[in-house]
Amino acid sequence: MKIVSLVPSITELLVDLALEDQLKGVTRFCIHPTSLQRDKVIVGGTKNVHIDRIRAIQPDLVIANKEENVKEQVEAIAREFPVYSTDVNSFDEALSMILETGRLTDRASAARLICDTIERNFNQLETATQGRTRKTVAYLIWKNPFMAAAGGTFIDAMLRLAGFDNVLANQSRYPVIGEEVLTAGEVDTIFLSSEPFPFKQKHIDELHGLSPGKEILLVDGEMFSWYGSRMLYAADYFKSLH
Repeated sequence: MKIVSLVPSITELLVDLALEDQLKGVTRFCIHPTSLQRDKVIVGGTKNVHIDRIRAIQPDLVIANKEENVKEQVEAIAREFPVYSTDVNSFDEALSMILETGRLTDRASAARLICDTIERNFNQLETATQGRTRKTVAYLIWKNPFMAAAGGTFIDAMLRLAGFDNVLANQSRYPVIGEEVLTAGEVDTIFLSSEPFPFKQKHIDELHGLSPGKEILLVDGEMFSWYGSRMLYAADYFKSLH
């Protein structure tokens, strides 16, 4: 089987399902493991796929995602090759995606083992955080303008499971927000994600001037937004944030 993955987090999952040899094409954002950028065909970015490069591979399966890839490009690929288009916005949808990926690639048992381990780790996280006061957070993904993860996103689902309340849970997807959100009294903590905007310490310093007294933390965006086998490590990471 020849596979092309257009989704970085699922690319990592495919490798963890022992499918690295079958994985022939990836995006330039598929960075785990780093050897992929050297050994595989780079078919473009997640938003600008070069269909001619996919055509040269003649894949048996292309894996895409509703949020990360461009609908028209995925539809064009699907006219020529089998496409599994994923849509992951919750914990349960992530597990279902892992199981379906395993089924499609003849790795059902390995996918089940990954899911069982993820579920066990998150059950332990739930036990560890029971009884703790839940902090309200604003999770920033972009600067100039400020954008945040709101309700209906996988990040929002992970925040809840991690023991936090999203101040924007009642809004949808990834809204542009004003400074008033970051200074609001109900916000205890501001999370600055490592992706897609590469927040750094200097941005913490800037925000301390805007929101004095708030807890401001740099967080690993992959732990909050990469559905797939990266979830094996997410629960332990979330414990470290408390």
